[in-house]
Amino acid sequence: MLWYKSWLDTRWRFLIGFALMTCAAFVVVATWVRFKALLPQLSMLDPGGGLIGQKIREAAELQKTYPGYVWSQWFRQTPTQTGTLLAILLGSGGLLSQGSTGQLFTLSLPVTRGQLVGARAATGLAEWLAIAIVPSLMIPLLSSSVGESYAVSTALVHGLCIFVGGAVFFSLAVLLSTVFSDLWRPLLVALTVAIVGGTIELAIVGPTRFGTFCVMTGENYFKTGFVPWGGLVVNAAVAAAMLYGAGINLARRDF
Repeated sequence: MLWYKSWLDTRWRFLIGFALMTCAAFVVVATWVRFKALLPQLSMLDPGGGLIGQKIREAAELQKTYPGYVWSQWFRQTPTQTGTLLAILLGSGGLLSQGSTGQLFTLSLPVTRGQLVGARAATGLAEWLAIAIVPSLMIPLLSSSVGESYAVSTALVHGLCIFVGGAVFFSLAVLLSTVFSDLWRPLLVALTVAIVGGTIELAIVGPTRFGTFCVMTGENYFKTGFVPWGGLVVNAAVAAAMLYGAGINLARRDF
């Protein structure tokens, strides 16, 4: 019953998000042919000197190959932007934001509050796993249609990185949902944390081994070919700690 209720609370967020991410993966593959045709013109452009010019040259050089194009256009951008929003949406609300009657009915069920949080978290993480993995697997499945190939194993590793990184923001939203009794405050606070954290990590400090966004993009794996187990473990531990904190916080609430 708890699983079904959690599914009812999040099903439309999941289905819409899943459809958006799948369509985005299709668009990335479908536009490769046109992008490849523009590469000769892109290489003739003179972006000038300075940091901006250097970044433009690096981006153009990176996308000359199909794997580089896929990573730049998909794994580095869409999951870390749209995916982060979807993970937060899946984690927000559903514990206290049901109105007084629905809230009291849920809390009166013959289950512990830890089980309530566990069912909510497990359902949301299963949905987030599908969003992280399935659209990424569309890349190797669709690549043959544009005359290219992409390893399924590579897509799976990147999908795992997206899942673990996004689980941090999902867990933060679940934790905040045991603090605030509405949907919007957990959503807005978690988004603010993601935006500020992403700005600090990517624009100021730079990519780090254990940074959530660096793990999400799979940058180290793309550049070295080694799975970033350290970053995955650290971020998974952070997500688990926040979910544990959500269970404790809900258990201590006085209704």
